[in-house]
Amino acid sequence: MSWQRPDQRQPDQLRPISFEHNFTKFATGSVLTRCGDTQVLCTVTIQNGVPGFLVGSGKGWLTAEYRMLPGATPQRQAREFLKLSGRTQEIQRLIGRSLRAAIDMEALGERTITVDADVLQADAGTRTASITGGFVALTDAVETLVQEGVLERSPLRHQVAAVSVGLLQGEPFLDLNYLEDVAAEVDLNVVMNENLGIIEVQGTAEEGTYSRTQLNQLLDFAETGIQNLLLAQQKSLASTT
Repeated sequence: MSWQRPDQRQPDQLRPISFEHNFTKFATGSVLTRCGDTQVLCTVTIQNGVPGFLVGSGKGWLTAEYRMLPGATPQRQAREFLKLSGRTQEIQRLIGRSLRAAIDMEALGERTITVDADVLQADAGTRTASITGGFVALTDAVETLVQEGVLERSPLRHQVAAVSVGLLQGEPFLDLNYLEDVAAEVDLNVVMNENLGIIEVQGTAEEGTYSRTQLNQLLDFAETGIQNLLLAQQKSLASTT
């Protein structure tokens, strides 16, 4: 018997996704990203100066911070203060790597972009929603600085989106929610640009192994999902111009 999706979606169907721009007042870019029941607030700040290893290089930098708010899950999550969990560190590094792939650091100049991803509600896919929504917030922030004359031209060189895929009872499924994520035999997070060039693939077999054929099926599903996410980003950004 094949896996029946709790929300009745087709195997290759995304959850509904939306981007609410200018969600907060003070960040240069601020987007509330909703992906099904997952909600992530993505804010972007751009400041003068770079880490020491880039001083004098003429190049900028992008870094990311990720946090799960206490009420994001059914059981309260303790706040992380001085010591971040390994999971949090791994996710924020993934977000940073993914969004750095969108930026021409020389065009940015010696400025640092900080992308903050705060999970308000978690139903799986928080890291991929942080990347997909983070790109929208990043675009808003960059366009603001171009319009203000702070930047001569946009340093954006690629569009970036991310999605999860997994194997359930041996079959591929796109954009897993929490019930599917915990049941999956294999779980992949895939990040791509507008050319469907792969930026990162994180893949784990929770039990046993999976075949090259199954990996190809999962990547095909991821490509389909990312194409739709790219279109959703473009449509949302066009609505703000």
